[in-house]
Amino acid sequence: MSQWITLFQKEILEMWRNFKWIWVPITFILLGVTEPLTSYYMPQIIKSVGGLPEGAIFEMPTPTAGAVLASGLSKYSTIGVLVIVLGTMGIIAGERKNGVAAMILVKPVSYLFYVTSKWAGSLLLVWISLFIGYISTWYYTGQLFDWVPIVEFFQSFVLYGLWLTVILTVTVFFSAVLLSPGMAGFITLALALVVSIISGALSHLLEWSPSQLTSYAGALLTSGELPNDTLPSSLIALLLIVILLWLSVFFFRKKELAS
Repeated sequence: MSQWITLFQKEILEMWRNFKWIWVPITFILLGVTEPLTSYYMPQIIKSVGGLPEGAIFEMPTPTAGAVLASGLSKYSTIGVLVIVLGTMGIIAGERKNGVAAMILVKPVSYLFYVTSKWAGSLLLVWISLFIGYISTWYYTGQLFDWVPIVEFFQSFVLYGLWLTVILTVTVFFSAVLLSPGMAGFITLALALVVSIISGALSHLLEWSPSQLTSYAGALLTSGELPNDTLPSSLIALLLIVILLWLSVFFFRKKELAS
């Protein structure tokens, strides 16, 4: 276990050196504060831009706090996913390509420890960044509109964090299987886009899909209740994470031993 902790600490330190602990949370904070500020000042923005006939009256209904928070949270499933993939697509493939992985694995280092320590380090970064960004959204929504109950905040946070964990694990999987970080990132983004589109179009048939966790989190914030399929969708997401991690270790070990 001490070997795993050493590898995990190495991964955390490496992310500090690459400034990931700075730019990823800042990006999530900017995503978080944009939505409540834009929603609150939208009438003034439209008025300042112009384009309305003289004497025309523009009235925009004030959105509910839950709707604003849900809209802000949805940004993490688009730009947030992009940030996560770009930040982690080379997590294994990059070290394989430049020979760092071979240097580490020459020593008696477990393949399981190597892959899971990298996954855990990135997971910590993702969850901390999401929490900081999302709590910024919640705070500004409360200041400008109304306060969303803290229980709903944490429930929606966990659901979104679980979906982003799936995205991270898929990225780690392709990074372990492929030698090119760019290809690993491209396939992950393409797969996430296709799954989201299919799950959205066939939502009545794919209620259990992990990608539905984002819509379930939004439904919780707007209606105050969790949809019935939230639990099976969450369990499948957890199962998928475990399977992908195991496959990542399996294929990474197979490729390294064959090289």
